[in-house]
Amino acid sequence: MTFGEVAGSLRELWDAGLLQGVLVKKTHEDYGYWLKVLVREFGERLLCQMTRNEVQDFLNGQLSLNSRVSSNKYLSVFKKVFRHGMELGAITANPITEISKLSEKEHERRRFILPREIDSLIAATKKNRGRFYMPAAIYLGAEHGASKQEILSLRWSDISFDFEGQGLIRFYRTKNRNERVEFLMPRSKEALLFWREHLERKRKRERVTEVKSDRVFARINGTPLKSFNKAWQACLKDAGIKDFHFHDLRHTFCSNLILSGAGLKEVKEMIGHKDISMTDRYSHLTLAHKLQQQRRLARHYTNGAYKEQ
Repeated sequence: MTFGEVAGSLRELWDAGLLQGVLVKKTHEDYGYWLKVLVREFGERLLCQMTRNEVQDFLNGQLSLNSRVSSNKYLSVFKKVFRHGMELGAITANPITEISKLSEKEHERRRFILPREIDSLIAATKKNRGRFYMPAAIYLGAEHGASKQEILSLRWSDISFDFEGQGLIRFYRTKNRNERVEFLMPRSKEALLFWREHLERKRKRERVTEVKSDRVFARINGTPLKSFNKAWQACLKDAGIKDFHFHDLRHTFCSNLILSGAGLKEVKEMIGHKDISMTDRYSHLTLAHKLQQQRRLARHYTNGAYKEQ
């Protein structure tokens, strides 16, 4: 049996569990989302031919591109598929039983970059093939906290460039079904318009009369981009930035929001976290911001005589 066939059988069990009340709707939807991605990647592979290294490589890729949480979600669904494969007799041994979940608390990523490093990333885009669209992707991550999935699924119909002279953008995060609408940041708006104009010029020059989709990040014929990992890695290399994942641009957004004066509640609402505990990782930065406020207060009380220790 193929991975896809075993996954299909497992999905039927989940559907039955939902109807019987054994599985709650949110869990059912979450399982379905992660399973769909794995089927797209491994659906045609015979389950009995899949190896631990193959699964581990995929998980490492998710860790690099997204987060430990995402990697663990995929591992959980992988294990459910392989266990079900054992029950169906599709495999006689489970090769991934010894793959362990990654710690999500002890090694929670807080990596973020400051404005000058964002500028370095943007400058680096000019040296690779993604020079027309990568600035928009980077700005959406750093200035709006958009995830890779939000960016790749973005449609031109989700953007209003003329709204109140500034522009409006809608993001939908499949992972938690969260929708948020924000005013467009100036540099994000400029980069998106630049990319749209490039697409229009190319389509006119190559006489493309039928565009397959309304996706923002797409090829000339409208075929949606599935990834921009190669262009992203090239940007990091040229900018000299190490140990930085694209998902860290969300941390960059949150961290710089706080450093510029926002509170945790405001960050929670703007990034789309459903629980304030998810935003608590940035609480140490609020202390740094408060310290700057206190130093300004100290200078005010002493008519400028206060000296920082």
